Amino acid sequence: MFVAYATSMRIPSYAVTFLLPLLALSQPVSGDELRCLATTGMIGDLVKAVVGDRGSVEVLMSPGVDPHLYQPTRSDLAKVLAADVIFYNGLHLEGRMDEAFARAQESGRSVCAVAEQLPKQSLLHDAEDPEAHDPHVWMDPKSWRMVLFAIRDRFVLLDPDGRAAYEFNTNSYLKNLEALDVYASEVLQSVPAEVRVLVTAHDAFGYFGKRFEFEVIGLQGISTESEASVQDVNRLVNLLVQRKIPAIFVESTVPEKGIRALIEGAKAQGHTVKIGGSLYSDAMGDAGTWSGTYLGMIDHNVTTIARALGGEAPQGGWRATKSSLSPGSSP
Repeated sequence: MFVAYATSMRIPSYAVTFLLPLLALSQPVSGDELRCLATTGMIGDLVKAVVGDRGSVEVLMSPGVDPHLYQPTRSDLAKVLAADVIFYNGLHLEGRMDEAFARAQESGRSVCAVAEQLPKQSLLHDAEDPEAHDPHVWMDPKSWRMVLFAIRDRFVLLDPDGRAAYEFNTNSYLKNLEALDVYASEVLQSVPAEVRVLVTAHDAFGYFGKRFEFEVIGLQGISTESEASVQDVNRLVNLLVQRKIPAIFVESTVPEKGIRALIEGAKAQGHTVKIGGSLYSDAMGDAGTWSGTYLGMIDHNVTTIARALGGEAPQGGWRATKSSLSPGSSP
């Protein structure tokens, strides 16, 4: 029934709780093609690469949508009802949908929180709360490949006859993922050591910093639901001035207001800081573009960061260095 409601209508939290029991009323219908649902583009891209022509994939959140703040619609719950398998990040990235996914699993659907498949010791956590893990695992291509394996294993479990195809598709995508990681390491090491400081709108680049040896500082916390205080702004302004950081970065899913305040604050102290570019953090670029793929998203971020902070990157980034990409890797 609720499929017919306007897809743009938002559901308040109490209504989500009311509608969740409906998940138990209808089980996915078996068929030759697996119906897959992914919450974000970063997950959806890997799911598409692995499932190939053995399934169809729908991504819940469009480009530019902040998953931290995403409010599920009635049509979203209809999509959950229609899916054979649901892949979501977990670690409370999609916090307003956690209950819906838990209930979907209870009703017999296959639900996989991909980031929660990683070993706990590989996850970053909030300094103030060891149980609050950083969900932005995709910022490290080396860690994200473990998610690729988790997706492969789930498909093999659901569709054993497709094992050979899933393993071939996974290995094909893995080659590009590993090549991108090598490129990122080389390009980012060209940034002078004293300015390997990545200042962004919110703290989404922790795994990136750990992998590529950058100090990462977000104006807001791990979630965009947090707000920066005046003290946070002043602290970051002083850091920019003292360490002569040349550039800071906005994000495609976060308003620029906070970053602009840092630039003005540094200017008032006699230090010029520029916006080094817009980075993709919680969402990829527009569909049909290179940055609208996971590989393209990381390529864009790495190339943009390196150039803005005084490093060297080839014209056209990593993609231009590749004579060809494996199937499913480019738009």
